[in-house]
Amino acid sequence: MHKEIIICTFIIVSVVIVNTIAQNYTKKSVEVMDEKLDDLEAVLEKDEPDEEESKEKMDEVMTTWKERYEILAFFIEHDELEKVETELTDLKAQISVQQYEEAVSNLEKSIFILNHIKEKFRLNMKNIF
Repeated sequence: MHKEIIICTFIIVSVVIVNTIAQNYTKKSVEVMDEKLDDLEAVLEKDEPDEEESKEKMDEVMTTWKERYEILAFFIEHDELEKVETELTDLKAQISVQQYEEAVSNLEKSIFILNHIKEKFRLNMKNIF
């Protein structure tokens, strides 16, 4: 009986620790992506956005996303990550054809989905039950 309690306690503590690490990485990833997307939004919302600067910022966003995606894919549902990937791809396409107003709309969707992922995978009573 004593052995089972120790094993169960170890498993529960391990799950909580791994979840905390994953949650912290998710939170940090969303913050980094928010910062990159905010920088891009500032460029896109100028009266006359600079084409080269907007493409450069978009490349930074995509590079950061690819780096973060590799690790997030281990513990986040792929459907959620694909939603972000789709919005970022649309955003990149709209920037490349200089449709900046539509690009801002996709940018906002990307930020919303990222924040939704952060909230969805947070350890709290609502998400457990």
